[in-house]
Amino acid sequence: MSSRARRTLLSLTVFFSACGVAGMFISQKVGAQSSTDESAFRDSLKKFTDVYQVVSDNYAEPLTGDKPDDVIYDGAIPSMLHTLDPHSNFYDPKAYAKMREDQHGRYFGVGMTIQQQSNKIVVVYPSEGTPAFKAGIRPGDLIVSVDGKATDGLDTSAVADLLKGPKGTHVHLTITREGAASPLTFDLVRDDISHPSIDLKYEIKPGVLYIHITQFQETTGREFSDAIDQAGDIKGLLLDLRGNPGGLLTEAVSVCDKLLNKGQIIVSQRGRAYPEQSYRAQHGNGGHVFPVVVLVNHNTASAAEIVSGALQDHDRAIITGEITFGKGLVQTVYPLSDNTGLALTTYHYYTPSGRLIQRNYNGVSLYDYYFNHNTPQNNKDREVKLTDSGRTVYGGGGITPDDDITTPKANHFQELLAAHNVFFNFTKHYDINHTVSKDFQVDDAVMADFKQFLTAQNIAYTDQDLASVNDWLKTNIKAYLFGTQFGETQRLRLMADWDPMIAKALTYMPQAEQLEQSALKDAAAKQTARNSATQ
Repeated sequence: MSSRARRTLLSLTVFFSACGVAGMFISQKVGAQSSTDESAFRDSLKKFTDVYQVVSDNYAEPLTGDKPDDVIYDGAIPSMLHTLDPHSNFYDPKAYAKMREDQHGRYFGVGMTIQQQSNKIVVVYPSEGTPAFKAGIRPGDLIVSVDGKATDGLDTSAVADLLKGPKGTHVHLTITREGAASPLTFDLVRDDISHPSIDLKYEIKPGVLYIHITQFQETTGREFSDAIDQAGDIKGLLLDLRGNPGGLLTEAVSVCDKLLNKGQIIVSQRGRAYPEQSYRAQHGNGGHVFPVVVLVNHNTASAAEIVSGALQDHDRAIITGEITFGKGLVQTVYPLSDNTGLALTTYHYYTPSGRLIQRNYNGVSLYDYYFNHNTPQNNKDREVKLTDSGRTVYGGGGITPDDDITTPKANHFQELLAAHNVFFNFTKHYDINHTVSKDFQVDDAVMADFKQFLTAQNIAYTDQDLASVNDWLKTNIKAYLFGTQFGETQRLRLMADWDPMIAKALTYMPQAEQLEQSALKDAAAKQTARNSATQ
């Protein structure tokens, strides 16, 4: 059998496996398939095979190279799944491996985030404590070659694969750096690289802990528990879930378990093919309570919405920010052949009060579903539920915050600077002739250098442009310089200290404390009533 025929057969095998899993799920939903149903299913697969054969034999160009995979992986399977719902998804071998790596939160490599810019592979930042960070690799460095293999023409994924490898093995990098007379070489030893889901945690105000969770992976529950325990006597918690796309349900449950009372419902899964399954706090907070404010936005989704909804329904937190994404469909991942996977929707998520998290997607294009979901919803058309204390909350379209905080809209000048990646590039330029210390401040001399840099980059500006966003400019300049000198955590912390949404969310901490005290009194009253009823 020719290599082309083997490749085609493998692609078709994956397709039929995906169809089989989808068919199995559908048959479970509607009951055992009749012989007529099974015959129709086989006929449909035969029709697809016939169409594929005609395309393979007669298309204007031969289906060689990656074309057979593209037809199946990027065409047939995704199209089939998207007729079901927006979240059922297929993972080709690379995507499946990346998903598993993200879930584990660790891999073997050198520990740096890279990005393709102008057909070159650029180091965005090395993670602190990793081989790349210890060796002195900096943000803005260009990776020229890996183990002698030139990176020209390679995308980010291909270069990342070259950097990864067994623990303890060596990888040789050639790098060019702005201001360096010749290329730099690094001999790095690969190590176990952790990728925490909490990228920033610190005492943002006296007694108030700030935690930002980027996603929910296998380590999130432990990371969150450790952050709470290590903080000591907490007077308040600001939990930032903005931009969190979700992840593992079990880890969302673990985070809630650390904040709720033992036995309280966190989330329920309901599907026509399966019995309802509820998740409760197995351990509880052990009486360690403190006011909680949760900050969300339009891109807070799935597992992050489970956490927000559970804390809101149990009056455990004030939810601030913007209405969340509204992703309440549960996907079960089925491993397929050729290291591929199928994420198929099998349940719906419901909050403790019975709210459906999922937003309506009927009659909505895939593009509009993902990118045009910021329009405010009319609460009159949404289901009404009550929290434990009787507060009104709404279902059927994400989590509506208790208090709105709108994401600041960038003006034209800010968008222009972002498009040119100005702060990242200015840092490379500034570091050539300057040293940044811990007491560094963006003074007039630094701003003069910045203006000269803008002019050299042909970026037009006026004094009014600069004055209108002066604090924002100085914060970003300092943050990026600190990120290069002291690590990415320092950049994130400086940006969080400035962030107007975070500043506004912190003002709701007294309100969260009142809510917490009311919830405690209400729980005590209910317990007294139960005790009286049993006497």
